[in-house]
Amino acid sequence: MISTKSKHKHTQRFGMKMEPQLNIIFLPYPTPGHMIPMVDSARLFARHGASSTIITTQANASTFQKAIDSDFEAGYSIRIHVIPFPASQVGLPEGVENMKDGNSLEIMGKIGRGIHMLRDQIELLFHDLNADCLVTDMLYPWTVDSAEKLGIPRLYFYSSSYFSNCASYSVRTHRPHDGLESDTSKFLIPDLPHKTEMTALQLAEWIRTKNNSTAQFFDAVFESEKRSYGAVYNSFHDLENEYEEHYKNIMGIKVWSIGPVAAWINSTNKGQKHDHVEELEPKWLKWLNSKKIGSVLYVSFGSLTRLPNAQVAEIAHGLENSGHDFIWVIRKRENNDDDNDGDSFLHDFEVRMRESNQGYIIWNWAPQLLILEHSSIGGIVTHCGWNSILESLSFGLPMITWPMFAEQFYNEKLLVDMLKISVAIGVKENKLWVSLGEEDVVKRDMITNAVKVLMGSGEESMEMRKRAKKLGDVGKRAIEEGGTSYNNLIRLIQELKSLKVSRELSKRKLEN
Repeated sequence: MISTKSKHKHTQRFGMKMEPQLNIIFLPYPTPGHMIPMVDSARLFARHGASSTIITTQANASTFQKAIDSDFEAGYSIRIHVIPFPASQVGLPEGVENMKDGNSLEIMGKIGRGIHMLRDQIELLFHDLNADCLVTDMLYPWTVDSAEKLGIPRLYFYSSSYFSNCASYSVRTHRPHDGLESDTSKFLIPDLPHKTEMTALQLAEWIRTKNNSTAQFFDAVFESEKRSYGAVYNSFHDLENEYEEHYKNIMGIKVWSIGPVAAWINSTNKGQKHDHVEELEPKWLKWLNSKKIGSVLYVSFGSLTRLPNAQVAEIAHGLENSGHDFIWVIRKRENNDDDNDGDSFLHDFEVRMRESNQGYIIWNWAPQLLILEHSSIGGIVTHCGWNSILESLSFGLPMITWPMFAEQFYNEKLLVDMLKISVAIGVKENKLWVSLGEEDVVKRDMITNAVKVLMGSGEESMEMRKRAKKLGDVGKRAIEEGGTSYNNLIRLIQELKSLKVSRELSKRKLEN
């Protein structure tokens, strides 16, 4: 089923010359940190003349359908091709199709199995849609074989930093954490441009252990990366240029940095960015308008994380004790035995903050970009997800880093040690949020201290703010006409067009 019509243009006129239009298929992985930047990238390709088709399931399509419809109405060749998700076959209720819907390891496992079952349908679509290129998430390693069968390039889409991928590659290759006295002993990551130390506990569990199914899956992911035509990164050259070059050297494939894609899309479509905000001024905006410039800390842990009540209580006390204003997005955590106690505590805390006017709580979802661009925001607490990092940088905001799982501890190293625009909260262990227990709780004193450092008027805070502002300005220039990311996208599109022309010429010769 195709939920958005396609504009049928086969060529584009450039002066007197006709050039073929590219037909590019985008296959995002259904979790927000992966899906959002790929959808934004598909929109960027369409805005620069390509025909973009996004393959996804109905519930996932509904989250960005409005934006795609708007682009289509504006004259861009873009569509969504919807495929049915096998919810009943994996024992899930209808509409549970994204990792953010998984409130337990069991549910997340079922969603993962459902995604795996879509492979045959997707491969048939690749063939039927007559694609010139596949842009697929790293978590679909089998698509490199699909592209080879079709004789077209596969671009490996990586939704995080060059640094995280380079560091992960080195750790997997050299295993410097093996044989240490304890999981808390520091080791040096070899072969990186900068000295970087970590502990084994900060690595993902599948890297710490050996011979498990997760490690085998990621082996296939990284093998497909090296066999791809090239990689697309949601980053920009001046943010981590040494690691962009290092990546090219170790992987031996082409790479294009086209980020920050969210800032690029929003810079070219200011009107749409505010469509979902009420016409009447929302309460959170009224509250932010009452605050001084740069005085408010934004606190958010992304779309997946739901923290245990014990941790939520420590954050509340830590923020209150800091004396600084804050706006906090809280996602409720289901299946907690102590939910009633947690709800009661948060209700009392919310009332207290309303009375003191020190804090504002938003439940479950917030318009993050609209909040971050407000002049009263002076910093952010982040889980070190790459989308949130780039969004914060787009507005020149320094950060408090609170990594949770996956590559987030690598991103923390980039922010704190290399870019020097962040304060580390002090998390010790890489752990999926559903596995967090009492022993993992970050205490209120650590939270208070980090907030005071970031939001205070000391020299360290001032220097972080300057560096973050400078990087934000550089990121804006990267996506402007003539900027590094802008030029990379144009060059990539032209290269893909040349490949298409060569394929068509070869095909004609064979036919003759």
